Amino acid sequence: MVIRANFAAFLLSLPLSLLVVSQTPPPEVKKPAVRVNYLNVCAPVDAEQKEIAAILARIPAKANFAADFEVARGRSTMQDAPPANWVRVRREFSTVSPLLNVQYSISVDENRSVETLVFRMQDPKEVMQISMEDSVSAATPATVVSTDTPANRIKIERFAKPSLGLARCEKTDQSAYEPLFRSASLLLSSYRRALGVRATVPAELARLGSPGVRRQTGKISSGNGNTGQKSRKSDRAPESGNKPGTSQ
Repeated sequence: MVIRANFAAFLLSLPLSLLVVSQTPPPEVKKPAVRVNYLNVCAPVDAEQKEIAAILARIPAKANFAADFEVARGRSTMQDAPPANWVRVRREFSTVSPLLNVQYSISVDENRSVETLVFRMQDPKEVMQISMEDSVSAATPATVVSTDTPANRIKIERFAKPSLGLARCEKTDQSAYEPLFRSASLLLSSYRRALGVRATVPAELARLGSPGVRRQTGKISSGNGNTGQKSRKSDRAPESGNKPGTSQ
């Protein structure tokens, strides 16, 4: 009883402001706003069309490569998707070029083949990456790389700005975008030849065998233009990077 009386007397002796502060709930922490940008890749507006055209025009039709290069191959597996073999060819540009490097890759599974060409810029303050893609069903890889398949997708990633994109869409009148698809297709055709994919890719894919057959060895070889020697690396999916020996 004495202890309770002393505690009550202690509470009465505290300043009223202190008691009020102790009962005030902590302020709520506001969560940062999340901004989502949706790309209308089927029908970009006029301003986006002009910007895509201007950026594609900055890519030289004739490549000015440095000595650095990479050729790699491998097999990737994903849940609920057939296994796919892939080949990657990368070349560095000379220091006087506005481009840093270019990478061609092809991914082949039992259903289709997808070719992707990606350019990275020396100065990524405005444009970071330019990519164009085509896909073909029911065709052998040798047929795909020997044919100038037109691009059906263009994507431009910009620094601190939303990306720009254009893709083939069914049941949509895209006649206004044909000049953009044509420009991307010409670049694909030009850099297939410059990168020598018609000779390199079929041979590299042949070493992997069918995507549905697991090889006894989990090793692959890749040539590195910096050393001129063969190196061994385990099968893996393509990775991103800018340094020699990596790719984007």
